[in-house]
Amino acid sequence: MSLAGAPTQLVAPATANEGIGGSRRIFDAESSSWVVRIPPGEYYVTGKKDEVIATILGSCVAACVRDPDRGIGGMNHFMLPEGNGNGSWGGDNGQSTRYGNFAMEKLLNELIKAGCRRERLEIKVFGGGNVTNARTQIGTQNAQFVLDYLKSEGLPCIAQDLGGSLPRRIHYNPQNGRVVRRLMKTMESDMLIKEESDYAKSISSKKIAGDIELFGVNG
Repeated sequence: MSLAGAPTQLVAPATANEGIGGSRRIFDAESSSWVVRIPPGEYYVTGKKDEVIATILGSCVAACVRDPDRGIGGMNHFMLPEGNGNGSWGGDNGQSTRYGNFAMEKLLNELIKAGCRRERLEIKVFGGGNVTNARTQIGTQNAQFVLDYLKSEGLPCIAQDLGGSLPRRIHYNPQNGRVVRRLMKTMESDMLIKEESDYAKSISSKKIAGDIELFGVNG
């Protein structure tokens, strides 16, 4: 699946019943599909055959989850491991999806409400890179959190790409479970770090290069 270099058209944010505010849908002519980009603190669920979900990850983590029998799946993008529900940004009753525990619960609950069966869920996780020299390695904490969360919930993870020092761009097709992961150039890390930093402060077209890995239907 190639999504780079194709003509695109920017359209309005996804509607509330398609995802959480701020998501953007861009039409990729080469693959004849809509690419829905989710920023930090958001998630998106879809059963549409012509939609691919995309995000860019530094220290953040994204979980790609689907029910193969229903053809419905989604992705979240969280920045911090856990919250206690006292925050005021996003989420229900102050439970912000910028935190891993709320982001995972929200995504799983939305999938189940859409008719997915918990025992059929196929899960792949990505991100958690330590892209800065900060003393606190948030990426490592996020990566460990998502693995611990899935284990505690009895949910198997069939594929993972976590850690390292480079940002990742993720494209996820919920229809067939295929994930394309592209590592980004080191020089581009500064742009992503700034985006994550700006987002973090708000809550207290990038050239792609590097390795490409496919996480297919069979993981």
